[in-house]
Amino acid sequence: MSLSTEQRQQIGEELYEAMRACQTLAPLTDRIPHIEIEDAYHISYAMLQCRLQRDNEKVVGKKIGVTSRAVQEMLGVFQPDYGFLTDAMEVQNGSTVKIAGQLIQPRAEAEIAFLLKSDLKGPGVTEADVLAATECIIPCFEIVDSRIHQWKIKIQDTIADNASCGVYVLGDERHDPKTLDLPNLTVNVFKNGEPLSSGKGSAVQGNPLTAVAWLANTLGEFGIPFKAGEVILSGSLVPLEPVKPGDEMHMNLEGLGSCTIKFA
Repeated sequence: MSLSTEQRQQIGEELYEAMRACQTLAPLTDRIPHIEIEDAYHISYAMLQCRLQRDNEKVVGKKIGVTSRAVQEMLGVFQPDYGFLTDAMEVQNGSTVKIAGQLIQPRAEAEIAFLLKSDLKGPGVTEADVLAATECIIPCFEIVDSRIHQWKIKIQDTIADNASCGVYVLGDERHDPKTLDLPNLTVNVFKNGEPLSSGKGSAVQGNPLTAVAWLANTLGEFGIPFKAGEVILSGSLVPLEPVKPGDEMHMNLEGLGSCTIKFA
């Protein structure tokens, strides 16, 4: 039995308050064993509405999460999810993010971001449609964060928690994806100047275009479109890396640019 509208709203507000207080909650799937994925998406939307209405944030994009096998095995979650990006989540390339007061248990992941030049709305969106609607791709770090205690999440927990979204940073370089072999793009990640991990575009559902099309079609079932000008994060190409004050993360998308984020 799914949750009532009132219950979904209450849990969304709990997650919002936890985010603002930088505190964690017990896993929703422990507290409410019968919680369904549909409930979780409604909870996520209630949490988002709190950000839009109380903090005057604006939606600037969407993200797909838990796409790669490495991340799925790390989290024990074996299907993708999605969340919303707001203007308050973006930080500038090379800048420093103060963890205290903003994040709780952050982890960095290197991604390929898509900047859209035209709208897309599923169902029926194909990889070719995504390619045609994309203005450029951009090197990206997403710093995921969980309001669920010690990242003890199941799929319902991370969906409800806006796909564990924290902040993100885009590189300065922009490239037309029509000229690129996206599955074979290689990312190299460095932590505090030392090599950490590498991955390829194929890590996300075989092709970042496939991941973005999946997200467009999934959102289309809820009547939610991609809009021109939005940024779409296509999923991590490498395992998630915990970060703490003093760390610096750098990623290089081979031949296509880089981005850096520091933590204090």
